[in-house]
Amino acid sequence: MNKMWKLAGFAGTGILLAATMAVNNAGAADEHPVHQRPVNLPPSVDLLYSISARQRGFSLSGDATLSWRQGEGKYTINTDSRVALLGKLTENRSQGTIDSYGLAPSEYYDKRFRKDPVTATFDREAKTISFSDGSKTYPIKGGEQDRVSISWQLVGVARAARDKFKPGSEWDFFVVGPRDADPWTFHVIGREKIQAGAAIGTVDTIHVLREPPPGSKDQTLDIWLAPSLEWYPVKLRFVDNDRDYVEQTLEKVTRK
Repeated sequence: MNKMWKLAGFAGTGILLAATMAVNNAGAADEHPVHQRPVNLPPSVDLLYSISARQRGFSLSGDATLSWRQGEGKYTINTDSRVALLGKLTENRSQGTIDSYGLAPSEYYDKRFRKDPVTATFDREAKTISFSDGSKTYPIKGGEQDRVSISWQLVGVARAARDKFKPGSEWDFFVVGPRDADPWTFHVIGREKIQAGAAIGTVDTIHVLREPPPGSKDQTLDIWLAPSLEWYPVKLRFVDNDRDYVEQTLEKVTRK
């Protein structure tokens, strides 16, 4: 059973987006993109996803939940994922304020299957990002995200830039993980219809792709955002470099 739990390395993402991806951090400290863009954050919501995966020849299924709250200049995101037989795989949180760059995390929490939790702290007064596990630090220049907040920052940017968020466009961010950080680039692929859960049906979406840089062993991430559903992610797919995958499909939307 422990062979399967490479899945714990990429199930807790947030949407559960990329909160647990492996990272090649070479040169990241020197590549720190800073972009101050308009952001239009979506309404607070609870989202339920089904999970299907292939890991080292095993087919797995489960569910993931996400709670997104924003208001009065603050936000919180709480996520967890579970699969049959093993129970909870991951638990991830991001919390902070909302500033002129959008989401401004203060703390990112990452708990994986059978591992101790780790945190990244964004010290806004000292303008420094540090980690509970490791001695690396990064400067806060503005707009930095963590692996839970990044999906919601992307949604907020897309909602504010509907005319510019079109096929061929690229959107750069600096993303903090459990122990380090690096630049991410999202490419807008185009419009696609996606079959969500039975309660939602077929949805028109915008397909966005994050590919790792050349030479990296990081994962490929596909996200399908649904403009008709406040731009919430309807589907996510994480593909490892050996072609194992985790796929999340939206089953239920509970507006708050």
